[in-house]
Amino acid sequence: MNQSATSAPAGRGIDKLAVAAATVTVVLWASAFVAIRSAGGDYDPGPLALGRLLSGTVVLGALWLARREGLPPRGAWPGIITAGLLWFGAYMVVLNWGERLVDAGTAALVVNLGPILIAVLGGWLLKEGFAPRLLAGMAVSFAGAVVVGLSMSGGGGSSIGGVLLCLLAAIVYAAGVVSQKPALRYASSLQFTTFACAIGTAACLPFAGRLVSQAQDAPAGATLNMIYLGVFPTALAFTTWGYALARTSAQKMGATTYAAPALVVLMSWLFLGEVPGLITLAGGLLCLAGVAVSRSTGGRRRAAAPREAHASGDPLADTLPAESVATGS
Repeated sequence: MNQSATSAPAGRGIDKLAVAAATVTVVLWASAFVAIRSAGGDYDPGPLALGRLLSGTVVLGALWLARREGLPPRGAWPGIITAGLLWFGAYMVVLNWGERLVDAGTAALVVNLGPILIAVLGGWLLKEGFAPRLLAGMAVSFAGAVVVGLSMSGGGGSSIGGVLLCLLAAIVYAAGVVSQKPALRYASSLQFTTFACAIGTAACLPFAGRLVSQAQDAPAGATLNMIYLGVFPTALAFTTWGYALARTSAQKMGATTYAAPALVVLMSWLFLGEVPGLITLAGGLLCLAGVAVSRSTGGRRRAAAPREAHASGDPLADTLPAESVATGS
């Protein structure tokens, strides 16, 4: 059963369930940065990604079977495969690696450049165009990334390397998200997430041997964090994201994700005892400001798009690459 059959029209009042689902997504994706930082001391980047994806695939697969949604249509598979390899596979490995070298807050701030990169890829590959404010936002966010990198340089080359890895994670993530748009025209959010997660798991299978050996020596807390990453920030958060996105505009959904870096800093302080320095925070604020500037373009021009999309029976057709953005951790 396609998700569009049960979706409520977007842009007509406030859907409290959609707001609640979006809130769950943002909180869980923010918590992923902290859990990765915590489990990363006992699991290498590849095994940690595999363990997370395995847990997520089991939960998503059970939900997919229970809902009896069937296999995704043929037209969805190119996007599912691309996102599975990039967003669920490469992104998670690179992010895990980066978080071994920088704190969770810095990782979240740098990865939050993803929305700008999504706008660039969308304008280029999907012919969405480039508005002046979009270019200005890109410049501001780039300046923020430079500030973050310089502020971390006092810790040595490894810290700069961590920032670069997180930037690479943002690039790979953006490519995966852009590939999601055409797939969601054919498949439901659950179908997309389930099979993309399974493909990411298959891509990480070369790390299976190390996962088994490290799981034998890792403390229970680290293993539970790994399972938590798969069940909650992966399976549950991606599902609630799809639910909320189908019931409101992508623009409103994207705005909710900018709370994630602040939540990461708070969670890092509460659970890990680490907070980025003031200069790092200032660079992160520049990143967020640039994203906000870029997101302010074309609001009136595209206001009617979601209504037209829902009138055609496809609630996910308004998932514009410059707007369907989140720190998809």
